Amino acid sequence: QVELVESGGGSVQAGGSLILACAFSGNTYRDYCMGWFRQAPGKGREGVASIDSDGSTNYADSVKGRLTISKDNAKDTLYLQMNNLKPEDAAMYYCAATLSPNLCRERKFTYWGQGTQVTVSS
Repeated sequence: QVELVESGGGSVQAGGSLILACAFSGNTYRDYCMGWFRQAPGKGREGVASIDSDGSTNYADSVKGRLTISKDNAKDTLYLQMNNLKPEDAAMYYCAATLSPNLCRERKFTYWGQGTQVTVSS
């Protein structure tokens, strides 16, 4: 069974940076499409970024140029480098995984972590 554990959340001022990490276990990491999602209080879940098993990436327009998704297949870990953070980036951030290329393209993920909180003060 795949398990995902996020870390790296915290509180920063606007303009600051954070690096989120997601540790993957339970299967062959390099075969999986991985994604980051976020959910702010009172709002729906939003897809932030995804990275397929071939390394191709996709980003939400709101984060392009500021957030970078990457994966380290040697460490079975997914990262989200977050720069120039804005108050609207504050949310619970979740990582997710799917083995299916079709589900990856549809942004429908099978496995989810418990989340890590990001707070951005203005």
